[in-house]
Amino acid sequence: MKFSQSAALAFAATALAAPSPTTKEQPRQAAGCASAVTLDASTNVWKKYTLHPNSFYRKEVEAAVEQISDSSLAAAAKKVADVGSFLWLDTIENIGKLEPALQDVPCNNILGLVIYDLPGRDCAAKASNGELKVGELSRYKTEYIDKVVSILKAHPNTAFALVIEPDSLPNLVTNSDLTTCQNSASGYREGVAYALKQLNLPNVVMYLDAGHGGWLGWDANLKPGAEELAKAYKAAGSPKQFRGIATNVAGWNQWDLSPGEFSKASDAKYNSCQNEKTYITTFGAALKSAGMPNHAIIDTGRNGVSGLRKEWGNWCNVNAPGFGQRPTSNTGAELADAFVWVKPGGESDGTSDTSAVRYDSFCGKEDAYKPSPEAGQWNQAYFEMLLKNAKPAF
Repeated sequence: MKFSQSAALAFAATALAAPSPTTKEQPRQAAGCASAVTLDASTNVWKKYTLHPNSFYRKEVEAAVEQISDSSLAAAAKKVADVGSFLWLDTIENIGKLEPALQDVPCNNILGLVIYDLPGRDCAAKASNGELKVGELSRYKTEYIDKVVSILKAHPNTAFALVIEPDSLPNLVTNSDLTTCQNSASGYREGVAYALKQLNLPNVVMYLDAGHGGWLGWDANLKPGAEELAKAYKAAGSPKQFRGIATNVAGWNQWDLSPGEFSKASDAKYNSCQNEKTYITTFGAALKSAGMPNHAIIDTGRNGVSGLRKEWGNWCNVNAPGFGQRPTSNTGAELADAFVWVKPGGESDGTSDTSAVRYDSFCGKEDAYKPSPEAGQWNQAYFEMLLKNAKPAF
C-alpha cells in the first residue's frame, strides 16, 4: 500500500517519547445526540470527542479473543475492542458497513471513516489495488462518494472524522515515473477534490492523507508534496470542514524517536524528517506556505515497536510489531490534533502468496511477516503479536 523502494532510492539520488495519557476507554453506549452536530474545523475537535470503537472492528477482535487459549492474553485482547479505530469504506459494497456502525455511536464520540476507492487506487502497489479502473471517475463520484454523502447527511446528529484517500496524492509526487501512476493522476486529482467538496458537511471534519516522514518528508519532496495537496484543497473550493492531514496511515514510524529509526542510513542526509513529529512540523510549514490548513492526526495503531524495517519503504506486514499509543488528543504538539488508530490492527496489508494475482514483492520482504492473507483479511497470529508487543501494554 505504500511507496516503492525505487521511489525511496530516487529521493536520495535527487536530493518515542513516553506515552501521554489516553482518553479513558468507555463501554458501549446508546447512540444519538439531541440535536444536529456542528463541528468547528478551525479547532481541535478531538479535545471534545472520543474516537469511536466501531462495531465492525469490535466484532473482529471479539472473534479473535475466542481463538486465544491463554486466559491472560485473552483478557488483554478484549480491551482492544474498546479502543477507537477507523472504519474503512474501501469498496462500494463496504459502504454497507456504515449504517450498522452508526447504531451505537454516543454523542461524545466521533466515528472515524477512511474514504478509499479512487479509480486506479494504489498505482504503485499491487496488494491493495481497488475495484474501480482508471477512467471510472463517474462511478467513483456517483456510486461511491455520493452514497457516502447521502448517509452522512441522513445522520446529522452524529460526528464524523474522515481520512481521505490514503496513498493517492503522495504517489503522484514520488511515483510519477510509473505508467500506472501517470494514468491515474488526473482521476486522483479530480476525485480527491470532488470528495473534499461533497463531504464538506457540518458534522464532518476532514484530513487528507499525506504519507509519512519517510515518504514526503524527504527534502526534495516537501515543497512539491505540499503543493500537490494544496491544489486539491483549493480545487475543492477550500472547504470549511477541512482540517489538515493524516500521517503514518497503516504505517510504522515513531512519533518522536530521536535519533530517528533511519538516521544512520547512507541517504539520511536527504531526509530531515526522521520521525512523525518532525514531519508534521516541517511539512506543516510547507503546507501553510502553499495555502492549506496544516493540522494533523497521526496513526499510532501499529508503531509500538521501532527498528523492525530494513528500509523506509518497507510497508507490508512488518514482522514483530506492537500496538502503539491509544487514541488521545494529548500529543504535546500544537499541530498534532490527535494520535488515532486508522489501520485496524490484525487486518493484513497484503498476501505473502507469491502465486496470488495481488501479490506484491514487498509482502515477501525479509522483514515482512509470513504467511499473510490478502489485504484486509484477518491474520490471527499477527493480531496476537501486536497485542503481546503493545506499547503501552494492555
